[in-house]
Amino acid sequence: MKTDVMGGIVALLLCLCATPAAAQQSEYKTFVYTSDELANQISRMNGERDASRGYLGDLFTASKGAAKGIASGYVTSFFDLGVNAIGALVTRNARQKKEWEEAVKKENVYQTVINSVSEMSDFYDDTSFDGAMDPKGMRFNGIGCLRTEGNDTMFYISCHIDQSKLYRIINHSKFELVLDTLIISPLHSNLPNTQLHIPYSFAERKNFTLAMSIVISSSWMNEIVQLQKNQELGTFTINIPVDQKLLDDKGFLRYVRHGDDTPAYQVMGESFIVPRSYMGFRDERDNFKDCWGTGEYKLAITINETCDVTEQYRANWKRDYKHRKEMARQNQRMGIVEQSWQVVSKQKWDEIAKTWVITTLKAPADQVSTDVIDKLGLKE
Repeated sequence: MKTDVMGGIVALLLCLCATPAAAQQSEYKTFVYTSDELANQISRMNGERDASRGYLGDLFTASKGAAKGIASGYVTSFFDLGVNAIGALVTRNARQKKEWEEAVKKENVYQTVINSVSEMSDFYDDTSFDGAMDPKGMRFNGIGCLRTEGNDTMFYISCHIDQSKLYRIINHSKFELVLDTLIISPLHSNLPNTQLHIPYSFAERKNFTLAMSIVISSSWMNEIVQLQKNQELGTFTINIPVDQKLLDDKGFLRYVRHGDDTPAYQVMGESFIVPRSYMGFRDERDNFKDCWGTGEYKLAITINETCDVTEQYRANWKRDYKHRKEMARQNQRMGIVEQSWQVVSKQKWDEIAKTWVITTLKAPADQVSTDVIDKLGLKE
C-alpha cells in the first residue's frame, strides 16, 4: 500500500514538472505624450505671429473637444499568422541536433507589433493661418510603452522630444527623440518564446537585446486639393543590449536620465513634424480664408526581444532535447495544440493626463475571450 502511495506521489510530481506554463500573454500600454509647455517654447523660439484668429479660430477651438470625444476609443482584432509550435519536436523527422537548434533559435526571438487603431488628432493645439508646416502650438511630446503583470512593471520605456534640438523644428521642420526612462529585465521578458515550461536562465541564454522601431505617418490634403495618403514622416530606432552586471537584485535594469545628461542609450532617427491639412473657409462676413488644421497622424511600433544560447547550454543539448520531447508529449496528452496568436487593440484619449493611450493585448487565440476583453477595459 505504501509503495502504491509513493508511486502515485512520484507520478504526480512528474506530471507537475512536465505541465506547461500558462500560455504567454502580453499586454502593452503605449502612451503618446503631449505638452502645452513645449508649444510655448517653440513659440518663443519661432517668434509670435500676427495672424488674426477671430471668429474662425474660435470656431475651430470650440469644435476640437467634440471631435476628440467621437474618437475616444476603438476596438479591433486580427490574427497573427505565426504559429507557436509546441509539438514540433515530436513530429519532425530531421536529425535531433538540428531539431534542437531550430527550436531554440525560434524561442530566442519574440516580436510585438503595436499600431494606432485610427489617426490621432491634434499634433498642434490650434489651427494655423500661416501654412501647412507652421510649428506653432506643437503639442506632441514623445512616446512611452509599458508592460505589466498584475501591479508589477515588467517593462517600461519613455522617450520625449529632445529639448536641446528644438531649433531643428524651427529650421528644418524636423524633431528628434531622447530616451529618458527605461525598466527592463531578461528574466521577466517574453523569452523564451514557447509554451513549454522553460523560463529564461542566464546559464542557458545570453546577449539579451531589446530593439524598438517607431514609424510616424500621416495623411493630409494640400492647397491644390491633392490627397497625400499614409506618407511616412520619420522613423526612430532604439537598440538596447542588456548587460547582466547592471541588473539589480530583482533582475531589472533601471535607468533614468537626469536633466540634460547625455543619454546612456541613443534614439536614432528623426521625423518631420505633421503637415496640417488645408481647410479653406468663409467667415461670418463671407470673406474666404486659407487655414490649416491641427494635424492627424498614426504610429507603428515594433518591439523585438532577442537573445543567444550559451555554450554551456549548447553542450548539453542532448539532455535538453529529451526533456523537451517529454514536455511536448505531455502537452499532447493534455490536449494542448499549436496555436496562432490574436491581437486586440484599443486607442483612447485620456483627458486628465492629456495623453493618447493604445492598449494592445497579444495572446493565444483561444485565450482572447469576451471576458478577457472586458477585464482589460477594451470593450466600449
